[in-house]
Amino acid sequence: MMISKGMAHARPQGGWLIAAALAGFMAVAGAAQAQTAFSETGSFAGRLGASGPDRGPIVPGGEATITGSGLTPGQLVVLRQSGVALNDGAPLTADDKGNFTATVTIPDNAQTGSYPVVAEIQNPPYATTFDVKVSPNLGEMGADKYDVVSQKLAPGLYQVAESNKLGAVFVASAVGRPPVEASQLIKLDAKTLEQLASVTPAADAQGGGVFAVYGVGVEEDLGQVWVTNTRQNTVAVYSADDLSLIKQFDADLVPHPRDVVLLNGKAYVSATFVPEVHVFDAKTLEPAGVIELKSGERRGEFGTGGIAVDAADNTLYVSSLSSSEVAVVDLATDEQTAVFAVPGSDNTIGVAYDATRKQIYTAGQGSDNVTILNGETGAVIKSVAVGANPLNLAVDPETGNVYVTVRASDSVVVMSPEGDLLANLNVGSFPNHLTLDGEGGVLVVNKAKGKDDPKGDMITRITPKM
Repeated sequence: MMISKGMAHARPQGGWLIAAALAGFMAVAGAAQAQTAFSETGSFAGRLGASGPDRGPIVPGGEATITGSGLTPGQLVVLRQSGVALNDGAPLTADDKGNFTATVTIPDNAQTGSYPVVAEIQNPPYATTFDVKVSPNLGEMGADKYDVVSQKLAPGLYQVAESNKLGAVFVASAVGRPPVEASQLIKLDAKTLEQLASVTPAADAQGGGVFAVYGVGVEEDLGQVWVTNTRQNTVAVYSADDLSLIKQFDADLVPHPRDVVLLNGKAYVSATFVPEVHVFDAKTLEPAGVIELKSGERRGEFGTGGIAVDAADNTLYVSSLSSSEVAVVDLATDEQTAVFAVPGSDNTIGVAYDATRKQIYTAGQGSDNVTILNGETGAVIKSVAVGANPLNLAVDPETGNVYVTVRASDSVVVMSPEGDLLANLNVGSFPNHLTLDGEGGVLVVNKAKGKDDPKGDMITRITPKM
């Protein structure tokens, strides 16, 4: 593995996963000045991380940019992986801002997975570790089997919901960190994707910007669009007709809500990293209880991620980000009836259910895989590598094919119910969320990597060719 060093004022991006693969041991040359053991203590409150080119994944045969920040100007850092010093042991030097940058070449034969890298910091001495993740690189496949049509929409697209009954598509967007000022709920024609209406949420009287919208779901019979106001820890309801606000719930009702799904006049809202799903009555527009979830691990805690419903069996499936599990909830009683482990999955976030085949699908954001579980026993059927940072899934009820947004790989993967890879389709930067389009395909929304990104902030329709 080759490493080149340089100076740059760079900060690791959130959720960066780093990659490096080394084999054997190599001589350490050009080491920094020797220090006496147990002679001095130190500390480090900065950040270390890495990413691939253009904030993309790190893959075999590619490069990784390792960055550090928060050091003392002139401080020296030696990086080691599997006991082997990178850069032939020559230390990297923090610039006058306390930052450093180094580029690592990943071997072509590097196995995918996470690799711990040790950072030895000198003057004063300290050591810490960070993970380096090499992600699968599937390459483009199956593009000739699908029509992929995209169009620009709005900045910061998060989730999309479709209603065949209402003939409309609803998209939630938000840009920036609190106080968020730019956010829209958008209504599109389901067939043409022509924009029919949009609304900017009302301002938060507490000074937190607007009640920005992130998750979105539709109550077709009542003509409602439910959204999650993640920053204010609450939800809101809009008219599906003209997007006028029906009710803005008070702040701090649901901790960091992510998803909202509607079934039988109830809205189910996931509370991210909290062992809860909050329930609302869509008719009375009042809170209707909290479903408490328990981990199957000893001393484990369930940390809610994504949610999915099985309308036929009146069942809710909930993924756990913290413990990599799936909880099963009987919605007749709002009681958890089972919890299934998802071995080999890390940071398990998205979940989908195939009612015909009785299979659960989960997206392991940290492990780059989709896991297929038997929905009745929880037995693992297959684990499928799909690329860097899979987020969300949708199952075609007719074919059973599974569509997966793979965020850092800028793609949507299509796999068979058995886990065979059918396609890896480029859909632009950072695909976030997707939903069935009611016509045998899916609708995908993605986010830009910057304001001038021509491949970001789009809605894309993927349709299988006949």
